Amino acid sequence: MSTGKTLPERSLGTEGFTASIQGYGCMSLTEFREPVTAEGAEQTLRHVLEQGVTLLNTAAFYGQGLNEEIIGNVIKDFPREKIKLSTKWGPKFKDGQLKSDTSREGCREACFGSMKRLGVDYLDLFILRGHGGHGETPLENSIRYMKELVEEGHVKYIGLSEISPADVRKAHAIHPITALEMEWSLFSRDAEEDLVPVARELGIGFLAYSPLGRGLLTGALKTRADIPVQQATFNPRVAEENFDKNVKLVQNVEELAKKKGVTPGQLALAWVTAQGDDVIPVPGTKRISCVDENVAAASIKLTAEELKELEDAVPHHEVAGDRYHDMKNISYKYDT
Repeated sequence: MSTGKTLPERSLGTEGFTASIQGYGCMSLTEFREPVTAEGAEQTLRHVLEQGVTLLNTAAFYGQGLNEEIIGNVIKDFPREKIKLSTKWGPKFKDGQLKSDTSREGCREACFGSMKRLGVDYLDLFILRGHGGHGETPLENSIRYMKELVEEGHVKYIGLSEISPADVRKAHAIHPITALEMEWSLFSRDAEEDLVPVARELGIGFLAYSPLGRGLLTGALKTRADIPVQQATFNPRVAEENFDKNVKLVQNVEELAKKKGVTPGQLALAWVTAQGDDVIPVPGTKRISCVDENVAAASIKLTAEELKELEDAVPHHEVAGDRYHDMKNISYKYDT
């Protein structure tokens, strides 16, 4: 089966990685912690590929591996060379808890496990998720383990997620880093201060996850009753003390979207896409209608004036709440 439609492509890094201008965040295909398939997961993923999206972003630990199995079952019907598979390693479930294993054994186990579940003989982009240095394998060693996999032909490119600018430099000195997977949206702009400049200095691209602010920027969450149960457990921005403040910011986006003749989600996605030719947003959704809406946003062009108007409408310092409840295990900026 062919992928049907085509989307423009973007290049990330300096080693030749290319993919569609918009990717798909596959976490929506399963529950995050449990091996439970979302309703219509395979149908949704098949539709994603038929719309010309070529980059699928997943992780070895999503759904305890089930996420990758679903992807593998769908992509076998599509040309392998047309699909770019990005998967993360580092965290893994053990005794019901998500713990970090960045050892050589953990690296190889994750790589070969992902390839088996995905039904492929190589991974396009292998990303190390988080490396806070809290009793783990030294970062430099973990990068060398990933480099081994590249040299052996199991991995084409490597990336990093939730990492400090200093560690990006350390890693890149050992092996070229192709992309940083990081949260980037109108609601999450912290990385612009230091991480983005360092990455661009080194020629590293970006996968922007949660570009829709975990649904808030679509305008679909009008009241706290609209908040999905899973979101309420890990997203402080929908907590009672923050929700109304953030909804007011979204209303500003809605007004500008109406003026532009697009949906709020499309405007928010177009903003992320406009942050540079080295940025690929990877929105996730369970709904086919939302897939179509997201993909259509890839063709929306924003003028410099529109970008400024949008940024002024959503002042970053007015966004209420952190990205996660426990930022110490997520962001280098909270390391102790």
